[in-house]
Amino acid sequence: MIARALGLAPLFALIGGGCASPAPESEPRADVVVYGDTSAAVIAAVQTARAGRSVVLLAPSAHLGGLSSGGLGATDIGDKRAIGGMSREFYRRIRAYYDDESAWKFEARDAFRGRGHRPGEDTAWTFEPHVAERIFDEMLAETGVRAVRGRLARESGVRLDGGRILSIRTERGRVFPGAMFIDATYEGDLMAAAGVSYTVGREPNATYGETLNGVQAERAIHHQFTEPVDPYVVPGDPASGLLFGIQMGGPGEKGAGDDRVQAYCFRICATDVPENRLPWPKPADYDPAHYELLLRNFEAGDHRLPWNPVRMPNGKTDSNNNFAVSTDFIGASRDYPEADYATRARIVADHERWQKGLLWTLANHPRVPDQVREAFSAFGLARDEFPETDGWPRQIYVREARRMVSDYVMTEHNAQRRIVAADSVGMGAYNMDSHHVQRYVTAAGAVRNEGDVQVRSLPYPISYRSIVPRRGECTNLFTPVCLSASHIAFGSIRMEPVFMVLGQSSAIAACLALELGVAVQDVPYDALRERLVAAEQVLDFTTEPAAGAAVGIRAETLPGIVVDDTQATLIGDWTMSTSAGTWVGPGYLHDGDEGKGTKSVRFETPLPRPGRYEVRLAWTPHSNRAGTVPVAIEHATGTSTVVLDQREAPGGTGPFRSLGVHQFGTTAAVVVGTLGTTGYVVADAVQFLPVP
Repeated sequence: MIARALGLAPLFALIGGGCASPAPESEPRADVVVYGDTSAAVIAAVQTARAGRSVVLLAPSAHLGGLSSGGLGATDIGDKRAIGGMSREFYRRIRAYYDDESAWKFEARDAFRGRGHRPGEDTAWTFEPHVAERIFDEMLAETGVRAVRGRLARESGVRLDGGRILSIRTERGRVFPGAMFIDATYEGDLMAAAGVSYTVGREPNATYGETLNGVQAERAIHHQFTEPVDPYVVPGDPASGLLFGIQMGGPGEKGAGDDRVQAYCFRICATDVPENRLPWPKPADYDPAHYELLLRNFEAGDHRLPWNPVRMPNGKTDSNNNFAVSTDFIGASRDYPEADYATRARIVADHERWQKGLLWTLANHPRVPDQVREAFSAFGLARDEFPETDGWPRQIYVREARRMVSDYVMTEHNAQRRIVAADSVGMGAYNMDSHHVQRYVTAAGAVRNEGDVQVRSLPYPISYRSIVPRRGECTNLFTPVCLSASHIAFGSIRMEPVFMVLGQSSAIAACLALELGVAVQDVPYDALRERLVAAEQVLDFTTEPAAGAAVGIRAETLPGIVVDDTQATLIGDWTMSTSAGTWVGPGYLHDGDEGKGTKSVRFETPLPRPGRYEVRLAWTPHSNRAGTVPVAIEHATGTSTVVLDQREAPGGTGPFRSLGVHQFGTTAAVVVGTLGTTGYVVADAVQFLPVP
């Protein structure tokens, strides 16, 4: 973990209000200056303009919307009730766009079964990149906001007077004075340049009394090698050196902090529509040695398709990382947050070269299994997306960079509602999701990934104090993207809909601070809350049942070992519900009948002793449930799979149905999958009963 404060930010130099050198010619002073080109930046600028305040949107790149228009079209959020305000307006506009038959060029509207296109819904959560950019541009045009292109200068980038920003300066010398500033970048560049405290990397668990932070080698069970793979250039010979992408040494002490950040990748917009498909490009400097680990993993028996292509309209996908060796360039993003622009550009180019070479290899290399090679050969880049870069996304997925350290730090305790912030400016709802940060060699001489954590959250409020600096550091700055959160809590918050929510709340608070003539730390929350509610922001709701409603069975009252869905590890976007039946704990999960094959729930637990246990699964039946739900039981002798009809009641044991008696070692796991299902898949709880 790296902590930074005033005077330690390497990317920019600061000049105070008393600087003797003449200032360049200045632009007109704006009430609010928004720096960034992300979805949060666009929403903050539009909100400011709608409030009747003058605003400048200073965008470092030529395209607006960040990841929302840069390939991440399969929206992750968890419980969608958490999204309100202009963020929800954006997704309503997406829905309206796709309600028009003319939007469907490569497939019929009614044939598309992606996320968020169901009768009666007012939003769509799955979309093509160019559609998102079009809607962001329309929202700006409607309010008369014109984005100014420019990047914060590395030297003399921020002019300060004490703890107040007076102006920011671009590389080309344009100066933008303002009364309030919003840093809506993924990197936190303005925040760092203003001397605000921040951190990079993973805190030790001990810092905030967490359990999911720091080194997490034992929890790293997802996107993992399933068979031992030799890590050495010459198999079995450590003296020959390690294969590309593997680090020397072990992962580090359990729960200890470091400066590693989640792996980055590009969210590829691929298609299997022949008339719109470009072939996977082979990098000019393609190095086959970079993919030796991938090929050895195939040869060890892992023939899974190493990507997660979620379907989007018009025969396209938003394709993300999946399994042991995939599009995440593990370990290569470590230096990015603190790097200068040239170094960042090199890191981005390295990621592009890696990912292009990976996709070309998967579609063409003779050592790739036939079924894998054939599957990837059917896809290519979408010709009509990102045409200026031949279909390659413009925006790298910066999953994590700097994070502010303010008077309130969001932690895993917030995400699990053990602590509830009283000054909410929006909500998080996604599970705590960290991608791998490193690849190392185990004591047994096999390669292993480390850093992946996926643990369920309950919808929770995000504190106002987490988007403003510490009292005394900067009095007119908001940081809605690189907000104050621990590494693992940020893994839940870092979703595009939430960034938009926080961008709007920052703009509302900035306007209120101007109106009252107070520092951002002194904005009265009662007055702010009134304006947030008027803007239809969702500030909190609980997942507890209302008075008079059905109440779940308390897990601690049941015999044996019960693992509730609140303790499970989630893959993909699951929604909590209490709509039907009898359940265990505060509710149950369902997959929304969406993203089939990309979602699963893993119930895992240590056992007090090895032996035979009866395994039972709980679900709530309904006619809209899936009839062929695959459930895998991982036991001492392998994995057994049963297929369940969740339209029918479990029967005989309350909400539970027996999955048989199995022999286990010291741990047990049950995985509820969604592959091949039609209808809602439900995951509630698993019970392990010892058998004499």
